[in-house]
Amino acid sequence: MRIDEYTRAAHPDRMPFDPPLRSGRLIQRYKRFLADVTLDSGETVTAHCANPGAMLGLTAPGNRVWLSISNNPARKLKYSWEIVEADFGAGPQCAGINTALPNRLVMDAIRAGFFAEFSAYPSMRSEVKYGVNSRVDILLEGEGLPDCYVEVKNVHLMRAPGLAEFPDCVTARGAKHLAELSNMVAAGHRAVMVYLIQMEADRFQLAADLDPAYAKAFAKAKRAGVEAIALCCHVTPRAIVPARRVPLLV
Repeated sequence: MRIDEYTRAAHPDRMPFDPPLRSGRLIQRYKRFLADVTLDSGETVTAHCANPGAMLGLTAPGNRVWLSISNNPARKLKYSWEIVEADFGAGPQCAGINTALPNRLVMDAIRAGFFAEFSAYPSMRSEVKYGVNSRVDILLEGEGLPDCYVEVKNVHLMRAPGLAEFPDCVTARGAKHLAELSNMVAAGHRAVMVYLIQMEADRFQLAADLDPAYAKAFAKAKRAGVEAIALCCHVTPRAIVPARRVPLLV
């Protein structure tokens, strides 16, 4: 499927962004989930930052950012930070930072037939309880097929041009998910890690120096039969669209 066909088929209310994003300059990110932004109109607003990570290289004051706006009157903050423009060593490019978006992007891509590995599964559910007090991002099911547990991780770290990395800080929760997926494989199911790279990249690796425990957990899970896919996106203020698979250097 060509990317333009995929864009038309996938999630019409998110790709392209509707209503359009509003742009501005970052003042600061603080308390992990808050960001002050000066909009191009001159207005200063506080936006929700749906990203618990360190966001290394993305939070410099003055970076251009794009915010979505909600019309929900119950929301305390009507703006959400979606995209930042930063220099990753080969000139500025856009990166998506909203960690609530990758699950939807991957589910849309599955529905649109983007993953040959999942094409045989007619049923898809999200946030299904499994393992020890966990919820899997996506569960694929089909008669006569092993259940397929899909965990999605957002990737927005790039310390060398073209090389996307995960994680950007210690993630004990991420290591736990790898162990849970390994247990599903041992029980006769399939388990797949999808690293959704919300930026342009040509390869992917684990940031073992930032979280050695996660790198060890990944190696153990891979030996146990957990599959892994890295998928980069084309990111613009108009749309975030899965673009192509990239090799995993692990």
